[in-house]
Amino acid sequence: MTKARWFRLSVVLVPILMILLIIVYWDNVGTANFYLHTSFSRPHSSGAIPGIAEGEDWEALREVDEFLAKLLTSSVKQNSSISRKTEQPLVQSSSKPVASNLEENVRGYDWSTHDARASLDQEKLQVERQRTLREFCANSSFTFPTKERSFDDIPNYELNHLIVDDRHGIIYCYVPKVACTNWKRVMIVLSESLLDQGVPYRDPLDIPREHVHNTSTHLTFNKFWRRYGKFSRHLMKIKLKKYTKFLFVRDPFVRLISAFRSKFELENEEFYRRFAIPMLKLYSNHTNLPTSVSEAFGAGLKVSFSDFIQYLLDPRTEKMAPFNEHWRQVYRLCHPCQIDYDFIGKLETLDEDAAHLLQLLKVDRLLRFPPSYRNRTASSWEEDWFAKIPLPWRRQLYKLYEADFVLFGYPKPENLLKD
Repeated sequence: MTKARWFRLSVVLVPILMILLIIVYWDNVGTANFYLHTSFSRPHSSGAIPGIAEGEDWEALREVDEFLAKLLTSSVKQNSSISRKTEQPLVQSSSKPVASNLEENVRGYDWSTHDARASLDQEKLQVERQRTLREFCANSSFTFPTKERSFDDIPNYELNHLIVDDRHGIIYCYVPKVACTNWKRVMIVLSESLLDQGVPYRDPLDIPREHVHNTSTHLTFNKFWRRYGKFSRHLMKIKLKKYTKFLFVRDPFVRLISAFRSKFELENEEFYRRFAIPMLKLYSNHTNLPTSVSEAFGAGLKVSFSDFIQYLLDPRTEKMAPFNEHWRQVYRLCHPCQIDYDFIGKLETLDEDAAHLLQLLKVDRLLRFPPSYRNRTASSWEEDWFAKIPLPWRRQLYKLYEADFVLFGYPKPENLLKD
């Protein structure tokens, strides 16, 4: 190797080594402390490194890639035995859930037992779900916004739903209204990112809901830029290649019904002020609305499901701001054609999928997935909810969420889209 080549390589390596030192010694949860369970992961293309021109020192950068991969693997081997010693066996779930939130009080929990092994061949199910997703991502005749962009084209602020657990090598893309509260609780327990009187939480249901949804609790991809600067995107790609990536989805129309019930049928001050007041003014011709949700509910002023659908279909909505995460499409939250997910769970098979995933991650001895909510919004309710929605609106709504139906194998709701 020539002196010039050594010099170029050292110029790239020195900053990266500094970054790695920061990861190991400065982060609360560092790369050196994780151990991987990725036997079912597939390789991913590394793509380009932001900030480096096409064709510039690519040979040196490939060597850097190999160096980082070896270093990460070495760290895993050195620290896995330590990590295992610190892990504690499964803690029995609390006798009752934390009920600090009106929504959880109203909906309650289903504490009945479930046999996760009984009903589904999980391996075949995962193969089929991933095959469907890959086929439609590769199908040039099936198009939707953002489909063709690369991972490098995704702005950092759109990566805020990818939660990273470096201790176990896991990346979870959370989708609101798809059991995300409890999956976030699981991620907090695994990553030990939140303490209770100086001790990490061990039972997911012990974690108060207000802490679960606090953005400072989780390490997400959009925070990488602040931590790692220009190397952030490259580190994301390394983690995407090495870590196990999963998400959970549900029938898109049922998810919308669930979002409406949660945010507009229950008193929610934030959603009343941000969304309900504009909807009531625009679509129900109300003026001089109360400033608080309790006053509005007391006066019988509530957003109807029809108002909500009009809001989603109104072209002015997205011009003002992107859809709120509770009704934003999954393909916009989790980028399934740019990120090769190792596991795709569904709310419709949540109990079986969750148990199988925790086994694959080799963390099923550490915790159980919290029990499901009872009264889960059912797909059989769709016809009742959409009965008063005009047919043209239903068809427009399907087109708006079609990618989520197709990519994740949900059948087209023909009964709602025909005369």
